Amino acid sequence: MTNLNFKEGKYSAWERVQISRHPLRPHTSDFIQNMCDGFVELHGDRLFADDGAIIGGIGYIDGERCMIIGQEKGKDTESRLKRNFGMPHPEGYRKALRLMKLAEKFELPIVTFIDTAGAFPGLAAEERGQGSAIAHNLCAMAQIRVPIICVLIGEGCSGGALGIGVGDVIGMLEHSYYSVISPEGCASILWKDAKMNEHAAEVLKIHAEDLIEFGVIDEIIKEPVGGAHLDSAFTFKAVKEFIHRNIKSLSANSPYELLENRYHKFREIGKYDTIPQ
Repeated sequence: MTNLNFKEGKYSAWERVQISRHPLRPHTSDFIQNMCDGFVELHGDRLFADDGAIIGGIGYIDGERCMIIGQEKGKDTESRLKRNFGMPHPEGYRKALRLMKLAEKFELPIVTFIDTAGAFPGLAAEERGQGSAIAHNLCAMAQIRVPIICVLIGEGCSGGALGIGVGDVIGMLEHSYYSVISPEGCASILWKDAKMNEHAAEVLKIHAEDLIEFGVIDEIIKEPVGGAHLDSAFTFKAVKEFIHRNIKSLSANSPYELLENRYHKFREIGKYDTIPQ
């Protein structure tokens, strides 16, 4: 990893991408373990298999019962293979949707943790309907009648992130990134040179201060200097406060208000210019 100026806390866009991928950065399992007073994991999509890349279940955050769903990368060789490096298959997105529907039935707020380099691009995943599974999640999440809070904790890349990313409030850890494509992928496509990744990270505008300006996210969650991995306790406390505060706020809305506000939120995302004729 490039030498980062930890003392000053000033990083280039590419250095921040590296921080978001740091192997010691807290994962979904860490947030669940350190923020929840009890957690019961639920498995399977009831169609094909249980995808280890997505963890889901019911837990308590500050006494509030929630449905918690997140992407998990794993921490060592064995767990990374089990979790497929955090890249879900279609059954992972179908499991997530099943749990969201369960949350709606029992009127539980939903919390999602986004941390993926993308949905798994293998042939088997495509054969089982990867694109369709993500599209169904986008449609269904827009209509679920309970509060949905999304937190970007690391990488938020492509449709793999969007598949659990439609929410009423979207928070983002300061050094996470959220993009339609990785900087390496963008560099390979636009400049035919993966070494242009640093430039791609800059021009893609994938970091929190850019995305809050565009309306893609709603709140930046501060990280300790150098990244979340250097003071996990600080990070867990900040994310827990963000979730608890927004659950309380959103719970005051009726299901109709939640759906209306969610619809308008996503309709208004983005900025564009028109060229005079």
